[in-house]
Parts: sequence; C-alpha cells; structure tokens
Amino acid sequence: MFVKTSQRTLAPEIMDDLRMEGETLRSTLEQIAQVNQLLGGNNVTLEAISMLMENVPSGKEVTIADVGCGNGDMLRALARKARKRGWRVKLTGIDANEYTAGYAAVLSSQYPEITYYCMDILDGRFREMHFDIVLCTLTLHHFEDRQIMKLMSLFRRNSTIGIVINDLHRCALAYRLFQVFSLLTGMGKMAKEDGLVSILRGFKRKEIEELSQKLNFNQYTLKWKWAFRYQWIITNV
Repeated sequence: MFVKTSQRTLAPEIMDDLRMEGETLRSTLEQIAQVNQLLGGNNVTLEAISMLMENVPSGKEVTIADVGCGNGDMLRALARKARKRGWRVKLTGIDANEYTAGYAAVLSSQYPEITYYCMDILDGRFREMHFDIVLCTLTLHHFEDRQIMKLMSLFRRNSTIGIVINDLHRCALAYRLFQVFSLLTGMGKMAKEDGLVSILRGFKRKEIEELSQKLNFNQYTLKWKWAFRYQWIITNV
C-alpha cells in the first residue's frame, strides 16, 4: 500500500486521550522510552543540550524544562549526564496527562533535581513559567500547525538560552522501517499504531525551515539525525 507523506496527517493518536491511565499507558510509555534508548533518540536531545551548555559559565545553575516529558526517561538521562559533567541543573518535566506525570515522578524518586507538573502547555500557567532551556522531544508533532506556531513563540518567550526540538522526519521509508521494527520487537498495539501515526504527523525539512522563517528564528541549526529525526536548535543568546 502506498504511504502518503506529502502533508502532515490530522489523524489522532491513542495517547492523545489525556484522561488515559493504567497498565496499557504505562507499558506504552516504557516501550517508547526503550525505542528512544535503542535507536539513539535521547542522544539527539542530549547532544543539543551540550551545545547550548558550552557558553554557560561554569557553576551557574541552569533551569531546563522538558515539555511532553512522558515517563521522564529523557530527564533522567539528562540528570545522569549533568552529574557526570558537573553541570548544576534544575529540571522540570511537564505533561498534560496526570497519570503520566505521576508515573514519571515515581520513576524519578532518586533524582531530586527533577520536578514534574501536570499541565496543558497551551493554558495560562505555562506562560508564567520561565527557564533557561526548553526541550520538546517527540511532542511537537502532536499539535496542529497553528498550535505549533503559538507554542514555538511561547517557548522562545519562556527561554533565555535556547530551545531544543527533537522530532520525527516524515517519510515513507521511516514508516516502512518502523513497521518492520515494531514487528521484530513485539511492540504492543498502542505503541505500534501511535508510532505509525506519529511518523505521518512528523515534519519535512522544508516545513521546519519555513516555520523558522515565519517565527523570525535567525539563530538556529537544523540537522537530520538517525533514526529519522530532526534536531532543531534555536539559540536565544
């Protein structure tokens, strides 16, 4: 069957139901984290943070927010890297699903530098929160184009150092390879179906470049990374 990738799909993901909770959601969050670890997805974000941290004075505390943090796997990886590199960090995880945010907090009990909030980033509360760096890993594609414009403007307003976007490259090859990968790894139904929809909700390079132009992002880098990711770093300093 032909895979149409010329435009972003508007199809919803199962996980978009913010009232979801329980074993199926927990298992899916763990599978997503495992895929990110196995395919190097977390490293795309960690590499970008390292680049932004190069100009931070030694010893300065840096506040970092992960929007759409899921089970907190990304933040725990960042906390471990910060400890190893001697960075002083205060980490905040934000997720719109109350069960997910609570589960992330349980998994992060050994990381006092991480705090979690259940929050819809489109409501007024997030607008009043300010950080040095805002991360958005595999979350931006959940939003419609008009919402993405609003969110990216908000991220820039709320960050002093910069923004790191790590999201999917929408293409037929990525879609087909994920079908094979999910079959070989015995991925659950929800993770498999949402993964395929996520790819179709991902981005083309030209779309991100056009979005950068519309938002007047003059200082940014955009790189393709394995496995079919775009690393988009916007610098505010």
